[in-house]
Amino acid sequence: MSTLKPFAALRPRPEYAREVAAPPYDVLNAAEARRLVAGNPNSFLRVNKAELEFDDDTDPYGEVVYQRGKDNLQRLIDEQILVQDTHPCFYLYRLTMDGQSQTGLVALASVDEYDRGTIVKHEHTRPEKVADRADHIAFLQAQVGPVFLTYRHDPAIAQLFARLTAASAAVDFVADDDVRHEFWIVDDGEAIGEIGAAFGRLPALYIADGHHRSQAASEVRRRQQEKHADQTGDGPHNCFLSVAFPDRELRILPYNRVIRDLGGLTIEQVLEHASANFEVRLCDTPVEPDRPHCCGMYCAGRWFRLSARPGSFDPADPTGSIDATILGDNFIAPILGITDPKVDRRIGFVGGRRGVGELIKLVDSGEYALAFSLFATSIEQLLRVADAGAVMPPKSTWFEPKLRSGMAVHVFGTSE
Repeated sequence: MSTLKPFAALRPRPEYAREVAAPPYDVLNAAEARRLVAGNPNSFLRVNKAELEFDDDTDPYGEVVYQRGKDNLQRLIDEQILVQDTHPCFYLYRLTMDGQSQTGLVALASVDEYDRGTIVKHEHTRPEKVADRADHIAFLQAQVGPVFLTYRHDPAIAQLFARLTAASAAVDFVADDDVRHEFWIVDDGEAIGEIGAAFGRLPALYIADGHHRSQAASEVRRRQQEKHADQTGDGPHNCFLSVAFPDRELRILPYNRVIRDLGGLTIEQVLEHASANFEVRLCDTPVEPDRPHCCGMYCAGRWFRLSARPGSFDPADPTGSIDATILGDNFIAPILGITDPKVDRRIGFVGGRRGVGELIKLVDSGEYALAFSLFATSIEQLLRVADAGAVMPPKSTWFEPKLRSGMAVHVFGTSE
């Protein structure tokens, strides 16, 4: 059983939606965020990444930053740029990129189900990032960034969504990255009941992106229970803001790797070592892998295609058969000496639509010595890892398009 609840969202008035809605806080550094919000006082980045309004030496986890985010949120409310619905609703959120659409349900998910594991994880979290988001939620008394959930395709839900989105959207705009965002309000009691019942029949929900935000919600609830031992399970701290999409509509793009040096080896030595686990072939054009277990490598102006040899990985291992794991275990760790890609500064990651052109640029600039282009992880691979209770390799899924923050906010202390 999966529980998704309606709520009274705080959301932008339609005429302000385009300037308010912003990329997630964690896909931009402070400098990139400053450039993005220049000339736009209403960008939601000023709420969920308020450090952009301070000097670089300001602690992004400091109370002054959380206070600025809270003040910016209150200004948007005071100026009626953001308004709150008067009663609980569900919301449907559709993103369209390059002609492909995905439609999700904006709702409150259950912290209890997250803690029990029926909202299934596939990633470890870092304590400092969890603490930051928990402090942010507690300080603002609001959840401002949705957790991106997915579920296995359900025909009844698909039919319900098709019916409810046949009407014109309440919000409809195209962002600067050419992604179209449409937003419907579901305030009819009968439709709300149908949606709740349909999701209630799902055996599980899965976190696609947002592990730190969901863990932060659990941490906020834990802190609340420490202060109020008699608190019931119906309060706003027992839920977290989410958007749930069907797996069939999701799009994962390649998450490529760049390496700063060859670890003291020559390219000839690197290729010789690689040949033990990969079939290596020199290519005349950039390698954009068209199948699993094959990747491209760019170094010193040359492209190579690396195809994993049979026996170099276990196809039955949900995690071990993912290309990021194969490349890490059979090349990046043993040959280049990078054993912990989460912390090693010799490796970088290039996700999304930037493609092999960005890899060529980074290597040709001299900033990096070589780059790897990977075949994108599939959503089915992700679900297999989650179902097995395992963990995805670091930086192996780049979902695109990104949900915009600020489309709907869960404010504590309101009726639900």
